[in-house]
Amino acid sequence: MSNTTTGLDPKLHEYLLTATLRESAVLAELRKETAEHPQARMQISPEQGQFMALLVQLMGAKKTLEVGVFTGYSSLAVAAALPEDGKIVACDVSEEFCVIARKYWQKANLAHKIDLRIAPALDTLDSLIAAGETNSFDFAFIDADKSNYDNYYERSLQLVRPGGLIAVDNTLWYGRVADAEVQDNRTQKIRALNEKVRDDKRVTMSLLSTGDGLLLAVKRPPK
Repeated sequence: MSNTTTGLDPKLHEYLLTATLRESAVLAELRKETAEHPQARMQISPEQGQFMALLVQLMGAKKTLEVGVFTGYSSLAVAAALPEDGKIVACDVSEEFCVIARKYWQKANLAHKIDLRIAPALDTLDSLIAAGETNSFDFAFIDADKSNYDNYYERSLQLVRPGGLIAVDNTLWYGRVADAEVQDNRTQKIRALNEKVRDDKRVTMSLLSTGDGLLLAVKRPPK
């Protein structure tokens, strides 16, 4: 939920994009359309999309999960990095937002890689677990309602394989997590998850300042 990197000087951010961004024409067009959307800040930054694409390529990922689609920029970036037989199970509750996503997935000829599930994400995740798909996903990206971040993290931890990666967006929350005077529910939920993952022996983790904070957790093999 941030279309730029928090705290980065605008001039330096522009340089970052100009000098290093490899963005397809379709991704650029989607980003331009989303910029006109009333909820435009919900889109991830393009440098974050490129970074996640690099991560899934490094992992050799084929089966991925996305919790929170919006207009589809992150899923499009990841789908383009997956092999031809790769798949994203994408969870969202808004058919309205996903109309835009579907349009660009089709335009990029990547719609066949994206299995969109319009339903509460916890229902979709629980159905995947019930269907025996635990330990089968390579990568999961969480960028949805903050009140359920812990629930999404726990379900994703069941679904990714040992060595699989979970990426959680907005974990710096526009700097609010560092302000002790900010005590609203969403900020407290994000703080709690950051601290939980820091101490979670089931994973190896790192919190990056990319975008609005990207928390990375690699699932450790069982002992």
